[in-house]
Amino acid sequence: MSFDLESLSEATSGAIGSLVSTTILYPLDTCKSKYQAEVRSHGQRRYRYLSDVLWEAIKSNQVLSLYQGLGTKNLQSFVSQFLYFYGYSYFKKLYLAKTGAKSIGTKANLLLAAAAGACNAIVTQPLDTASSRMQTSAFGKSKGLFTTLTEGSWSDAFDGLGVSLLLTSNPAIQYTVFDQLKQNLLKGNQNKTEQGSSPVVLSAFTAFVLGAISKSIATILTYPAIRCKVMIQAAHDDETKDNRPKVQRTVPGVVHSIWKREGIPGFFKGLQAQILKTVLSSALLLMIKEKITSTTWVLILAARRYLFLTRHRLKSS
Repeated sequence: MSFDLESLSEATSGAIGSLVSTTILYPLDTCKSKYQAEVRSHGQRRYRYLSDVLWEAIKSNQVLSLYQGLGTKNLQSFVSQFLYFYGYSYFKKLYLAKTGAKSIGTKANLLLAAAAGACNAIVTQPLDTASSRMQTSAFGKSKGLFTTLTEGSWSDAFDGLGVSLLLTSNPAIQYTVFDQLKQNLLKGNQNKTEQGSSPVVLSAFTAFVLGAISKSIATILTYPAIRCKVMIQAAHDDETKDNRPKVQRTVPGVVHSIWKREGIPGFFKGLQAQILKTVLSSALLLMIKEKITSTTWVLILAARRYLFLTRHRLKSS
């Protein structure tokens, strides 16, 4: 199968949307990660509320530290979303070509989305681990990407990979719900779309709402695994060791620690913050993606035409 320009358009617009939304919401993401990473008994919590993390940064004159690890996070988000959207779009087209079906059912959609997510998770896990460690380091103590990745063994860079693979169900659920809702809304218009024309897009507000709904559903269903992943990847520098008990960086170790110190509610600690951050991020991502997809498609077709004409002139000369 030849290189798929429509998949490239989907991937590029999705990656740009991810970059913008990640940058806008990064301080909230940092507060959320530090809040989730703390595991202490109820009477000894350093952060009783999400806002406590923000106040700590303000009181210690480390407000800019809310952006620690932003460069790594943006790199991880861009690469991750590009790989995910390209793989997801490519697998869908491949599935339709192989089966001859006119549309993709919910089960097939989930499997295709999970496959794209698994490929993406394996490739980008070191960047994901590094960004999590930078965010959860003590304010002002975050290290660079190379230093963070080389502090331990190479396998440490893949901390949380098992949970990341499990969490491929999160975007799988999210984008399946989003695609199904989108297809229902645009069913009439999609039937009129001609081959090679720019893709049908949602309005910005509609894309935002559908993105929020789909991500809320996915986040609630997968949140216990999300919190375990943050704890596995959390930084353990000198200052955070004093404020956080030692936790084995394994799923059983993290689950035991949460159960022992916080009980069942601990598996959902920070759920509100996670929903707020991920819903806003995903809604912004999908809104931006929907609005720039047509432009990206036109630019890619223009670039292809330019390269074709240039190659033709070179052969003629």
